[in-house]
Amino acid sequence: MTAEPETPHTAARSPAEAPPATVAELRALMVAITRGEVAVSLGAKAQAALEKILDLQGSPALLSITALADVLEVSPSTLTRLAHSLGYSGFPAFQRVLLSVQLSDPGAFYTRHASAALEGGSGTTRARVAQLCRENQTNIDRFVEQLDTAAFEAAVAMIMSAPRVAVYGIRQFHAMASFVVYGLRMIRSDVTLIDSNSLGIAEGLALLSKGDVLISASCAPYSAQVVEVAETASRIGLTTVAITDRASSPLVGSSQAALLVPHESSFLSNSLGAFIVAAECLINACAAARPEQVRAALQLRDQMIERLGIEI
Repeated sequence: MTAEPETPHTAARSPAEAPPATVAELRALMVAITRGEVAVSLGAKAQAALEKILDLQGSPALLSITALADVLEVSPSTLTRLAHSLGYSGFPAFQRVLLSVQLSDPGAFYTRHASAALEGGSGTTRARVAQLCRENQTNIDRFVEQLDTAAFEAAVAMIMSAPRVAVYGIRQFHAMASFVVYGLRMIRSDVTLIDSNSLGIAEGLALLSKGDVLISASCAPYSAQVVEVAETASRIGLTTVAITDRASSPLVGSSQAALLVPHESSFLSNSLGAFIVAAECLINACAAARPEQVRAALQLRDQMIERLGIEI
């Protein structure tokens, strides 16, 4: 959705409609705003601020409007206008919701200790390994805490009821897309990887029809090609599932279900650790939705592996 010019923010919500009461409801509202499903008008600056605020869950910066404004590099008045746009009486009411979760990040104890080891001058291999592992644990904890169960279950239902499923991701997310395809093919046969090196993107989409599902994966900085393919798939009537990082992700707008996965870490690129775990959760849930079908499929798979002598 194209961001509107920065203007005074007026909420077009019904006076009788209560503002979000939890961080989960705030995140769901952000998804709805991204999809253009609600009459809430946010300028580019306010929308960017809300996106960053949702990533600050548990941060001490939320204790003060001034501290939060400094972290976000906006004025306190911008945060006050944002609160009004979301339906709150003012920033304090908005703040109470933001502070309804614990102030200590999941896994922060271990991350702090790993960071302290690094900053203490030792810079040992164990300390560096520990830091990255603890950061991935924190991301996984955040994924569980922030899980939109309705969206997750909707994604499972869409995938398991679709005649065909295709998965698309490029660069790092090509590896994840391949992993999702491998996992889902253990459950059902009509799952394909859209890949420019094989059939091609256009050809891969052309094989799909209304009712089929496209799973797209990307995180910030988002791959423009993945976003374009997801939007095209939605326009031609495909059901789209997004595996991405934020409620404001450009993949959310064209999706019918979005799985949001945190990925902040000290890895030199985007960390895929929590994304792979999220993919495992999705594959397991799809399997649990059709247990008899899955048992039969896995039995046939094992028989073929044995016949071909693939494993020793």
